[in-house]
This record gives sequence, structure tokens and C-alpha cells, in this order.
Amino acid sequence: MPKRRKRSTLVKIPKPLREVDFYLLISVLAILVFGMVMVLTAGSVRGYSESENVFFYVVRQGKWALLGGFAALIMTRIPYPLLKKLSGIGMGVTLILLVMVLGSDSGIEAGGASRWLQIGPMKLQPSEIAKIAMVLFLAHYIDRYPVKRLRDLAWPVLILIPLFALVYKQPDLGTTMVLVFTAAALFWQTELSTWWFILAVPCFGAPLLYLIYNTTYQWNRILVWLDPWKYASKLGYQIINAEIAFGSGGIFGVGLGRSMQKFGYLPEVYTDMIFALIGEELGLIGTLLLISLFVLCYGRGFYIARQCPDCFGRLLAFGITFSLAIQTTINLCVVTGVLPVTGITLPLVSYGGSSLVITLVEIGILLNISRYSKISRPQRRSSAISPVEGKTLRE
Repeated sequence: MPKRRKRSTLVKIPKPLREVDFYLLISVLAILVFGMVMVLTAGSVRGYSESENVFFYVVRQGKWALLGGFAALIMTRIPYPLLKKLSGIGMGVTLILLVMVLGSDSGIEAGGASRWLQIGPMKLQPSEIAKIAMVLFLAHYIDRYPVKRLRDLAWPVLILIPLFALVYKQPDLGTTMVLVFTAAALFWQTELSTWWFILAVPCFGAPLLYLIYNTTYQWNRILVWLDPWKYASKLGYQIINAEIAFGSGGIFGVGLGRSMQKFGYLPEVYTDMIFALIGEELGLIGTLLLISLFVLCYGRGFYIARQCPDCFGRLLAFGITFSLAIQTTINLCVVTGVLPVTGITLPLVSYGGSSLVITLVEIGILLNISRYSKISRPQRRSSAISPVEGKTLRE
């Protein structure tokens, strides 16, 4: 393990401003409201068929939104440097939960995958917790130990490999890719040579391709992606109907609530494939509006990261924002046929309790960090680690 980075003698946490980042808050609320409306229309048919209540799914989503909003409010009040103490505990608990998903009777299997854990009346998806736990762990490690050589990553890599393996084993390739890309983005903020990242592509890409090739359903998704219409009646059914939804919507859409795909034609229409329903009902205009809100949200997240007064906060804000951004990008690319189908939700929009609550907790941490980002430069230098030691985000 590398030596600990020297700390400044001035370690007091600067007093934050009372305001959180207004643009981030507004964009998140707008996306959340947008998502609630789309969950209402997307889940209305299935909700009525299962419980004779068209509001069944949106009511449950609303309860999770309230829970997540309350958790986010708490996170905005806890000084983010205190989260360092939770980094190791959070990673340990996450690994235990992932093991329980695969190796205990509490694991819940659905759609051929074991991704959920039943704990009393509550159902959790540990892979969602893994996203924030990993970012917190790596932000603390990189802040505490200087990473200049490849061997300096030995300790975190020994922890990350089991994490990736447990999520992949569920199986959940989509979330595994989000975790891998986020970890790579955080390692990019260290002093490692760029050549190591270039060499990592074939070193990790080749084994991944081998695993996909030897996993029947994953390889079939590659074949379907290359020619979906060839498998239109079976394996390509989902992506073909997503394309039909976009085509039906055109520029202005068929109208809110008037989708035909939600009548059993498009699988997972209120979860993974909800963006296709948005394209059908609201057309190109609606999809561009949602994408614009995401761009504003993540743009503010990266801005907050750059303006944060210390290394840990910058890495934490950057990691959270990148994780949400890469998840959003993968979902949009999957639904539009740019990438092979993989089960991954659209943050703040898709139906799902664990995903929504964890996302709102991450947003709460970003808003917390934003309370420190507007402090004047002299205050930053006198209250955090030195500028040289704190320089992490690559220009």
C-alpha cells in the first residue's frame, strides 16, 4: 500500500453557504416530475390488469420518491467530509449484501437474474448500493494515498474485482459496465500514465468478450443487435418494438397517454424501455427535452466537482456525476439500438425503488458539495488541503 498523503495542519471544514446549487436542484426536480408522469402512463395498463388500479405503479414510485427525497435532504445537511468514515464500512456491507443475493434464501430471482434481496418487508437491489459505495471508497482512497504507479492500485483492485464479479454473476452486465467505467474514470484522475489506460482496453476487453461469447444469452444479444429484424419474432422482439415506438411518435408524438406499445407489445415499458414510450407519446420533441434536462443536470454536477475546495469532494462529486451520466448514456443507447440490450434503468425516470432512492441520495450528496463550491478562493486555500495536493481532476 502506498504511503499516506501528507495532510495540511489546517483541516477545519469551511462553513458552507446556505444555498444549494439552484440549477442542479431544478433540473433534478424537473426530471423527477417528468419521470412520474411517464411512469403513470407507461404502467397504467399493467397496473389495471394486475390490481384494477391505473395509478398502482405511479403511487409506489411516489412513495419511493418521498423516501429518496427525505434521504437526499438529510445528505445535504451532513458535511460531506464526514462520509470518509463510511467508505470502508459501506464497501464491506455492499459485498456482504451481494454475496447474500447469490448465496442465501433471501435472494429473489426474476427474469432469470438474482438481483434483489428480501430483508423483512423491504426489497433491496444491492447492485444499486454498490454504485455509491464504490465511488465513496475510491474517492477516499485516492484522496488519502497518492497513486503514481500501477502497483499503488493493488489494494483497491483487490476489492473491486470481487465487487465486479459478484454483480456480473447475478447476472447484470449493464451495472457491471457502469461500475467498471466509473472506476476507470476515477483512476483517470490520478497521476497514472495515460498509456496504462490504453493498455487496459485490450487486457480487460478480450476476457470480457470471451465471457460474453461463452454466455449464450449475452452472445445472442450481440447477434440480435447486429440484425434485430432477423430475430424479430423472438430475441429481437423487444428492440424491434422500441423502434416501432420511436417511428410511431415521429416529431411531436401520438399524444400523452395514447401509446399502443404499453398494451403488452413492448416488454419492460415502464422500467428499462421507458425512453421508447417517451419517444412514442411525446415524439422527438419530448426526447430532446428530457436529454436537455439530463445535460443540464450532469453539467452542473461536473461544475460542482471542479469548484469543490478539496480533493475528496471533487472526486466524490465527479464519481457520482460520471456514474449517473454513463448509466443514462447506456440506457439511451440500448433503447435506441446503438448498443445491445442490457437491463439498466434510466435514472430518475424508470420505475424502480432501489434505483430511485439511491439516485436521490447521490443527488443529495452533490447538493451538499455544492454548498461549499461557491466559497471564495482564499477561503478554500486556508481551509482545505494545499492546492498542489488537492489537484486531482485532469484538465
